[in-house]
Amino acid sequence: MSAPADFPGAWRPNPASTVALFEQLRLQVIHLADNGALAPGTRLPAVRALAEKLDVAPHTVARAYKELEAAGIVATRGRNGTVVSARDERLGGLAAAAAAYADVAKAQGASFAEAVKLLAAAYDVP
Repeated sequence: MSAPADFPGAWRPNPASTVALFEQLRLQVIHLADNGALAPGTRLPAVRALAEKLDVAPHTVARAYKELEAAGIVATRGRNGTVVSARDERLGGLAAAAAAYADVAKAQGASFAEAVKLLAAAYDVP
């Protein structure tokens, strides 16, 4: 698998934004993976190559990749590079966390509506 020729396309991080550069990249990869523009198995560019393309420090890209890997969005396969994970693989950990949250909420006597309200608050949803 190889990266699409246009990744990251015209997208560039906004250095004037209050959002950290690595976070902008992380969110962009998630967006592209979620909408199918980065299909599962797509190999992302090497850290240094992408840093050069985006005109950012390699550490910026490395941190974004590290956080994407921790979230299950991508998988790093050593010399084979970093690839986009399948959505069902990415959501596996989330499903387990949701089940654990539901168990705790039920054990503490919270209703479904109360549990959802707490989750919305944690998501910072009004």
